[in-house]
Amino acid sequence: MARFRTLVGIALAGALSVSLSGCSSTGGKRAEDARKAAAAQGRAAVNTPRWTFAMITHSGDGDTFWDIVQSGAKQAAVKDNINFLYSHDDEAQQQAQLVDAAVDKKVDGIIVTLAKPDALKAAVARAEKAGIPVITVNSGSEESKAFGALTHIGQDEYIAGQSVGEELNKRGRKKALCILHEQGNVGHEQRCDGVAKTFHGKVEKLYVNGTNMPDVQSAIGAKLQADKSVDAVVTLGAPYADTAVKAKADAGSKAEIDTFDLNAKVAAELKDGTLGFAVDQQPYLQGYQAVDLLWLYKYNGDVLGGGQPVLTGPQIITKDQAAALAEYTERGTR
Repeated sequence: MARFRTLVGIALAGALSVSLSGCSSTGGKRAEDARKAAAAQGRAAVNTPRWTFAMITHSGDGDTFWDIVQSGAKQAAVKDNINFLYSHDDEAQQQAQLVDAAVDKKVDGIIVTLAKPDALKAAVARAEKAGIPVITVNSGSEESKAFGALTHIGQDEYIAGQSVGEELNKRGRKKALCILHEQGNVGHEQRCDGVAKTFHGKVEKLYVNGTNMPDVQSAIGAKLQADKSVDAVVTLGAPYADTAVKAKADAGSKAEIDTFDLNAKVAAELKDGTLGFAVDQQPYLQGYQAVDLLWLYKYNGDVLGGGQPVLTGPQIITKDQAAALAEYTERGTR
């Protein structure tokens, strides 16, 4: 029983601190110290089998958000003695093929995003038919349970959008431009719809090609030049916030730039007032928890959420909070 408590305690510990308890004998204390030392040196902290987990996301190339998700997943994988495989494709059909490839490899667990759920449904069903447990992360909270996943980890995008609308009200904004950089992504639509739900002013959607930053900058700049009544621009990803800042300068606009998601650049621009606020959904935690919860399911049959998503956000980050998070954003975990 003491060993069981120790293992589960390790699995539930945070990525930055592992606290073990329940060992009172001298031998147990030595084992505990050895496991702590192993984890600190980048070795497994458990002696469970070397399972293989695959994470397949809808990320495009160069998206810093997914670097943070991977960082959390890899940290948990080291601790849990997991062989972690990562692949991605921003084209839904190709992402589905990557899920199929993971099933063919007979991995022990799959973590997948459902940004375009219809295209992934058959692939997820195939994984479950093969007896491979699936956890959805980041996108697809509404479809996750219906698709048969164990649980979903992320933020409710509609609720996150509502929090943005409420923050814009506090700031006295009257017209917001919501920038959608990936057409067909249901989570992005839900974010903008959530903003419109609670914002007392007007919300207008602007679709841009997120794979071409010069085009994104040009499209936002042209809209701001054409409509001087826009006093808030909301981007849906951290890399697009700085592009919106440049577009604002090009247009000579006074609109406030706000964004979903956080990275070091966003944190710096929050601190110097270039950005108004950001919505953090804690991507490091999404990756870390996804691996950890699959490990718990494989080891002990544990499932969190009670049929509901495990929420990691939203959290509104302003200038003051950004300063407090500087240590974490600089090392790439927030």
